[in-house]
Amino acid sequence: MSRTWITRPENERDIPAIREVNLAAFPTPAEADLVEALRADPAWIPGLSTVAVDDDGAVAGYALLTRCHVGDAPALALGPCAVPPRYQRRGAGSAAIRAGLEAARAMGENLVLVLGHAAYYPRFGFTRASSRGIRPSFEVPDEAMMALVFDETLPVPSGVIVYPPPFGV
Repeated sequence: MSRTWITRPENERDIPAIREVNLAAFPTPAEADLVEALRADPAWIPGLSTVAVDDDGAVAGYALLTRCHVGDAPALALGPCAVPPRYQRRGAGSAAIRAGLEAARAMGENLVLVLGHAAYYPRFGFTRASSRGIRPSFEVPDEAMMALVFDETLPVPSGVIVYPPPFGV
């Protein structure tokens, strides 16, 4: 069941709840730790850590966009994205992702990359990154590495994705 979620950039009060959301959504603390490491990294972009909140203000969905590069050209990496089990399949994650992507577009960004489920991310406009000559520096299924371009009239870089150091790749 989908509903309308309130979305907004994270604020300082959300930081513990974002960690809890990531801990609940994933089997290990790796993603929660990654968010904290990215928050302290130059790849962090204020306004691109987005939450969807329920009627009581509890964080129900989370999406993070941080700076990465394709070769030397700037791009954004989407992830981690997380929804605790009690909110899954209700649209909270999609709402956080859409709000984050819209904020990125409003900031003048043009290229977003995601490594994720090939059946999920195309709903946001993502397509195979390889079709644009974009690839990660590590082995992943081709359909799992995706790219989203906001403005096709602008140049889109090709080459190898360079993630910020906290990603460990």
